[in-house]
Amino acid sequence: MDFHVPSTLPTPFGFSHAVTVDPGRSLVYVAGQVGMDADGVVAVGWDAQTRQTFVNVGHALEAAGATWADVVKLTYLVTSTHELQLVRAIRDEFVDVERPPASSLMQVAGLFRPDLLIEVEAIAAVAR
Repeated sequence: MDFHVPSTLPTPFGFSHAVTVDPGRSLVYVAGQVGMDADGVVAVGWDAQTRQTFVNVGHALEAAGATWADVVKLTYLVTSTHELQLVRAIRDEFVDVERPPASSLMQVAGLFRPDLLIEVEAIAAVAR
């Protein structure tokens, strides 16, 4: 896979502008994950919720035979952009910062529960 950061675009903050997936790979689509554990308990605060969200994405990737190294795209939905530095720092604990996935971030009015702060979707490309 090739991760592209062309000089003709603004310098990204921890993501690639585009990723080329090699032939022979299968795409894995991970539904939006939130900071809720398997028992339905929502983590409290941005740090705990963001960390649990990324752990949950990892669990979903593993269930599909993928790892964080296979992730080519992340989509973030956040209820506030005030904690982006924290979100990026936690993300960097999970992704390859030398070859970060392409990313999109949207601020939303709310998620499916009022106590949720962040949701993350992923796309991975797994060698067959």
